[in-house]
Amino acid sequence: MAVRDAATGVELGRVPCSGGQEALEAVDAASSALGDWSARSTTDRATVLGSIAHALRARKDEFAAIITAENGKPLDESHGEIDYSADYFLSAAQEAIRLAEESIPSRNPARSLAAIPEPIGVVAAITPWNFPLAMLARKTAPALAVGCTQVVKPAEQTPLTAILFAEVLMDAGLPSGAFNLVTGDASAISRAWLSDGRVRKLSFTGSTRVGRLLMHAAADQIVRLSLELGGHAPFIVFRDADIPAAVAAAIAGKFRVAGQTCVCPNRFLVAAEVYEQFVTRFVAAARALPIGKGCEPTTRIGPLISDTAVARVRAQVDDALAKGAKLLAGGATVPVTGCLDRFFAPTVLADASPEMLCFQEETFGPLAPIAKFGDEAEAIRIANATPYGLAAYAFSSDAARLDRVSRQLHCGIVGANTGVISDAFAPFGGCGWSGFGREGGRWGLYEYLSWKYVCTATRVS
Repeated sequence: MAVRDAATGVELGRVPCSGGQEALEAVDAASSALGDWSARSTTDRATVLGSIAHALRARKDEFAAIITAENGKPLDESHGEIDYSADYFLSAAQEAIRLAEESIPSRNPARSLAAIPEPIGVVAAITPWNFPLAMLARKTAPALAVGCTQVVKPAEQTPLTAILFAEVLMDAGLPSGAFNLVTGDASAISRAWLSDGRVRKLSFTGSTRVGRLLMHAAADQIVRLSLELGGHAPFIVFRDADIPAAVAAAIAGKFRVAGQTCVCPNRFLVAAEVYEQFVTRFVAAARALPIGKGCEPTTRIGPLISDTAVARVRAQVDDALAKGAKLLAGGATVPVTGCLDRFFAPTVLADASPEMLCFQEETFGPLAPIAKFGDEAEAIRIANATPYGLAAYAFSSDAARLDRVSRQLHCGIVGANTGVISDAFAPFGGCGWSGFGREGGRWGLYEYLSWKYVCTATRVS
């Protein structure tokens, strides 16, 4: 398969287009390596994970260049992704060392009770293109930490990042077969893994549509799943919010990776009393974002990943304008010399309303629709009026309000007075159509464990 520069379309290289047979060979390798890797001490495994974290940071510039070429994101965002990825290995190593057999209090003095954590076995992962290194790290680090071995299929758009990642794992001392990378036909590979009883878990990050298909396919072998699917995050600005801070956070959250993140704000809900002030500041900041190739040091907005992505954003803009929204910034692609027509300008729509597609569907692009609300109850009602439930944001100077609203929002992650929410040491995941399971911290390790309960008679009559 040809791998192409997201901005220019120039071929960067080629990778194998593997299918079901190669996918099963990867499972063979992971199965063979499972006994040795799971039998190693937690300290030994944690040492390898620490070496991986160090190696990722040592090759930061190399990784960043590949991520920016394949994905299109600005170099500074690519550099940040590498540090974030390394933190997942540090977090998993630390939490694995803390993990231990648990003694359970028994009301019967004639017996003792214990819960023993065990690796679930061979696990699979399918990762997306928008964070090609971080999503690998998020799924690989906890699996390896508890003694699982892994088979991985990266996104077709960004396999070169995954190949360099595999090289780092081998160089850091991971034994042969503990991590196996397969590039190629996503459908054939996933079918092979989910129909093979040796694969006991699949972790997937991607669309809700594909997540549903994987759930059906996993049923026959009763494969455990972790699904991080679509998002539709509300960004709520209350009348007592610090407006400059809210605007800065909104810009950072909305336009990261040109809006192509699952947790980026998708709907902006602003109190009527501060609506004009927020919109004026937000439009000015959005218009000032430099657009260009990710390799240019001043770039803040790179290309969308595909022509299909451009068409989706354009369709949502056209739909909103037809239903009464006002275009205040952007609304179309802008030409960049020597590049494909994938650079969509940061777009701001005022007077957005719930019947618009942008309020019903995830955009995955640099589009910010803004609507007014009256009171707190209305803001929460609009925010929760979606089957998705990954992230949400709320801005207020009232700590009690933030606590109250955070508890009422139907989502897995809340940013209270911040637009930066991801942390390798915290549980990441959603509810509803955004999936289930958690990644990060000790919660991420639990997804790869099976708990064995042992009841021992201490007195034999």
